[in-house]
Amino acid sequence: MKNDYSITRTHWNGIEIEIRWNAEYLVYDDRTHMAHLEVVSVSPERAPLPITETGYRSHFTPKAAMDGYESAEAFVEAWLDQASRSAEWKAFDAASRQLSLF
Repeated sequence: MKNDYSITRTHWNGIEIEIRWNAEYLVYDDRTHMAHLEVVSVSPERAPLPITETGYRSHFTPKAAMDGYESAEAFVEAWLDQASRSAEWKAFDAASRQLSLF
């Protein structure tokens, strides 16, 4: 297990997010590499995202899942965009924009 994370920041829908990516978190053999991805809402702190209600997501995946993406940022942005099309996220997003007196 290697603890070599690349850490970058980007913005998605007005939320600053930090992306921590370790392509070789766990190597089983020469062909099987497990990667680790962490996504954290930085500003606003722990703001909900379509992939996490708490503003933090830890995701283990085969390294090959990133094939076809330029970077971890591109993968996360595509993941967020896809998840934001769900009915649950659309309802949450609409409710969070609505002012409430109660």
